[in-house]
Amino acid sequence: MEQQGRPREAAYGHMPVSVPVPVPVPVPVPVQVQVHSVRLPEQARGEHTHSEPPAPRLVQRHSVRGQILDALRAALVSGELVPGEVYSGPGLGARFGVSATPVREAMQQLALEGAVEVVPNRGFRVTVRSAAELAELAEVRALIEVPVMLRLARTIPAARWCELRPLAEATTAAAATGNRAAYAESDRAFHRAVLSLSGNQQLVTVADDLHRRSQWPLLAGDPLARRADLLADAAEHLALLDALAAQDLTVVQSLVREHFAGADR
Repeated sequence: MEQQGRPREAAYGHMPVSVPVPVPVPVPVPVQVQVHSVRLPEQARGEHTHSEPPAPRLVQRHSVRGQILDALRAALVSGELVPGEVYSGPGLGARFGVSATPVREAMQQLALEGAVEVVPNRGFRVTVRSAAELAELAEVRALIEVPVMLRLARTIPAARWCELRPLAEATTAAAATGNRAAYAESDRAFHRAVLSLSGNQQLVTVADDLHRRSQWPLLAGDPLARRADLLADAAEHLALLDALAAQDLTVVQSLVREHFAGADR
């Protein structure tokens, strides 16, 4: 007798064969579930998505520090921060309407640039530059930029120099206002544009740093005399462009050296 559930072997293909019948499996009936939408707080949603920018707290802090740094640089160039005087972080913070922290951070950067020096437990003293230091800066600038200017005069077409005339004219307009801070920015913008034609970004960065160092701090003087000095300095930019376009190497070299020597009047 054969075991129950085991199919019989077919004899000569005529014997019936038992086939297991599948047992029907019940299909679950879908259940309608009502889902209530939940509005997540802005901060929580921001933690789980890349489509939203992160909280701008650090960006705001760096932005404030950058703004304070620009304001302090302008105050140094204009003479508002007097050479030899000591300024505290809280005092300058009150002047600019910010806490002392971004002021101290900006002052640390200015200390690295040589514009101020740290006075322990007091604040920062604005550096007093001697005539010898300014002459040294002018010499270093000339050593770097004169060879570059001469090479550019040989290789850059005259039309490219004409494109820089608006920048040179902007320095004249800034000089006419007598605002040293505004002139300092336009002056550096012109020199950066000229040196950028060399294609050497490291050169542009180093030259710009030396240029900035030579611009501050400046002793207060007769405003009319200072305005005249700025106008004379700005006029040399246009003369330099003319010499570069004409490939007059002798005039280019002379103008650049004189420009650096007289830029810190």
